Amino acid sequence: MKFGISYNTAYNGVDPEKITAYARHAEDCGFESLYLPEHLVLYPGAMFGPYEIPPSLPYADPLDCLTFVAAATRRILLGTGVLLLPYHHPVALAKRLATIDVLSKGRMRLLTVGLGILPGEARAVGVDFGTRGRRADEAIDVMRLLWGGGEDGVSYAGEFFAFDDVCIFPKPHGVTHLPIHIGGSSRPAARRVGRRGDGYFPGGALDLDERALQMDLARSTAAEAGRDPRTLEYTRWGSTDMTVEQVEALAAQGVTRVVVNTTTTEPDRQREEMSAFAQRFGLAVSPSPG
Repeated sequence: MKFGISYNTAYNGVDPEKITAYARHAEDCGFESLYLPEHLVLYPGAMFGPYEIPPSLPYADPLDCLTFVAAATRRILLGTGVLLLPYHHPVALAKRLATIDVLSKGRMRLLTVGLGILPGEARAVGVDFGTRGRRADEAIDVMRLLWGGGEDGVSYAGEFFAFDDVCIFPKPHGVTHLPIHIGGSSRPAARRVGRRGDGYFPGGALDLDERALQMDLARSTAAEAGRDPRTLEYTRWGSTDMTVEQVEALAAQGVTRVVVNTTTTEPDRQREEMSAFAQRFGLAVSPSPG
């Protein structure tokens, strides 16, 4: 089992020293990866299920934050949970992601993308909310095409994006394309995993039967598409107070990575929780420099 940890600026704030201290301690504790979420905009009345989202929550740009984290760390992998793919132009996004991967020496490897649930967020960036699934599919194809293209350039003609004979350099660090995991909690998301994803990172309050059905659907769709379903990673959310038995139960469901949240926003207590989690699960703790 691999273990990542999340940092949400909406609740922890955008203090640069707090972010870097959190990331460095996570790295020292042996966490594999650090994840950040995304909202481009919020607005009064925006709802997450039955809950209204306070519009003043400071969701910082996750890729800018991860670039900042990369400069302050040495090993920890960089992830998003989730990046709202339909609201980014894939040509510009492919360039940004490859640049972060090069500058971090190959650590931008846990990109998780989702569709977004707020219609007002789509309107704010000029995207038809009803087309965001198709836009995301095209965006994944476009980014992989650009990363894999050479000096002769590549071309694409789709419903939403089109270009002729273009090149993007630099390429990702030592690979032909960056892994793209799919977020979501629906059967269409599971099918997207099978057709295009390198892994599934579902959220939501789903029962065990529905979770199993969706992961089986992802694997069967991959097989139908001529892809190897055994290569799909399966990531789930957890918290720093979870028990060994809870993680073993997830492993029995085929989960390959757990991304945990701290139960507090107070920095000293966060560090205590991370350290206790690392000890509980035998993570490879590295000594702090100096």
